[in-house]
Amino acid sequence: MFVLRFVDDLAGAIFDVFKFIIRSLSYLLAGMIIVAIPMYLIVWLVGVLP
Repeated sequence: MFVLRFVDDLAGAIFDVFKFIIRSLSYLLAGMIIVAIPMYLIVWLVGVLP
């Protein structure tokens, strides 16, 4: 009984850590996309204009 509870808690902890890492990376990637694409377009437009 103790081993089953321990394994369940360990699996829950591992799941929480991976969920935190994936959520953090997805927020970072979304922020980079939201900021980088408009900045790239602005720089490209300034470079195209004579």
